[in-house]
Amino acid sequence: MSQAAYIRDMMSDPELDLATGPGEVSSFYTNLNVFLTGGAGFLGKLLIERILRSCSGVNMLFVLLRAKKGKSSEDRFKELFEDLVFDRLKREKPGFAQKVRLIEGDVGEIGLGLAPEQRELLRTTNIVIHGAATVRFDESVRIATKINVRGTKEMLILAKEMPNLRAFVHISTAYSNCVRQSIDEKFYPPPIDSDKLLDLLEILDDASLEHLTPVLLGKYPNTYVFTKAVAEDVIRRNSHSLPVCIVRPSIVISTYKEPVAGWIDNVYGPTGVVLGAAIGLLRTLHCDPEGIADMIPADFVVNNIIVAAWDIAEARTTNVNSADSSNIPETDEPPIYNVVSSCQKPYTWGKLMRHIEEYGLKVPTMMCIWYYCFKLNKYESVHKIYVIFLHLLPALIVDSVARIIGREPMLWKAYKKIHKFSAVISYFATQQWRFSNNGVLRLSAKLNPADQNQFMLNMKDFSWEEFNYNYVRGGRLYLLKDPLDTVPKAAVRYARLRIIHYAVVTVMWGMIFWLLWTLVRFLGLW
Repeated sequence: MSQAAYIRDMMSDPELDLATGPGEVSSFYTNLNVFLTGGAGFLGKLLIERILRSCSGVNMLFVLLRAKKGKSSEDRFKELFEDLVFDRLKREKPGFAQKVRLIEGDVGEIGLGLAPEQRELLRTTNIVIHGAATVRFDESVRIATKINVRGTKEMLILAKEMPNLRAFVHISTAYSNCVRQSIDEKFYPPPIDSDKLLDLLEILDDASLEHLTPVLLGKYPNTYVFTKAVAEDVIRRNSHSLPVCIVRPSIVISTYKEPVAGWIDNVYGPTGVVLGAAIGLLRTLHCDPEGIADMIPADFVVNNIIVAAWDIAEARTTNVNSADSSNIPETDEPPIYNVVSSCQKPYTWGKLMRHIEEYGLKVPTMMCIWYYCFKLNKYESVHKIYVIFLHLLPALIVDSVARIIGREPMLWKAYKKIHKFSAVISYFATQQWRFSNNGVLRLSAKLNPADQNQFMLNMKDFSWEEFNYNYVRGGRLYLLKDPLDTVPKAAVRYARLRIIHYAVVTVMWGMIFWLLWTLVRFLGLW
């Protein structure tokens, strides 16, 4: 099956949406202006696609982009719509380009790096979706704070200049309070006062700030979750009089159905583990196989963001125009939505990898370098033994052979990166959190049948088996760039790798027994 044919086959049927007619949510966006940050990211692309396709009555979608890696914001804006994820939008809404506009700026800069005329244009915004963030777990405190904390504060300042603002959605993470075992849909005390952290950026130089980082982080595992926790404090302290809400997704993975099943464009989190294991490079992970893998398909997150904006705008309108006190929130604090899977569809890491192995073996990739041989190890000491024998020793042997024949050794360097990545994942794969998502369930219950069909929020009808079937194929197609046409050829190659794998294992065990037997004979024990 060709890449284009696969994508068409995996796309949701637009007739289903037409059958139920337009819902309240999509109609709400009619003639409104939406301002989105983080549009070049994974969720950002999906939000752009979904708003322009499912809320096509929108007046204008402003997308904030900065120059990056030698490319201007204009070039990045043009390249953005070359992604395969927009194929369905181009087919169903060919005139979409007239409704999307580039805004040059940078969330990491004072004033968002906006020119005066663009700041003036953004005053016409009705809905703000703030998704821009640095998601690098090893980012410096300075950069992470500039983007994730100060950037959020700058967005709120800008929002207060919008006279017709109806909703401001801040995208956080369910792990912003990961130092707690139980996480409800509410604010928690931040690790540091947001204003004090911003003051430190002005007072300290890079070396001093880096030296202070372990003290600042405390029990937080990385600068990402640390700064996202502080950013929530920025929202709490600076959002008075604004229609603000926070959406906290857990580990975001590929799409379930919208706009195409299995689409993903990054190797963060479990996706990196799945791909690494699938190509035979990753063979062990420090992870509790019985632990809950709280992953959430990206389209569920997108749905929650779009619906949350509708809900907070409608609630505010109702409160202003009605004397019915039942509509008035019990607290002045912005509502928070934990977009997680563990409440309705708990799923363990062990089941995930069993399903990945089952479905992956049916569509092996030409990119495989070895047969699938992967183990989740709950105990770190056991994991380290596996690392020595399944990662480091093979890397040492292969790289030594590469040097002998005059080629560049690569495997040792690759495993250094893999182990750095694995250490990040292990923090979340060896611990358990208890989330509540009552706010999301209430949001879902508010939707009429048309909206529930179009914007699925509740995971009660979700199937992990169906998801993983497409997850494997999506990773093969979109990340490895290996079309399903190559499956027959890859299956033959994979069969050879299997024979080689078991031959090597047999030889290795034979050598171990021979060495043990020799030692026993030498010691006179036999």
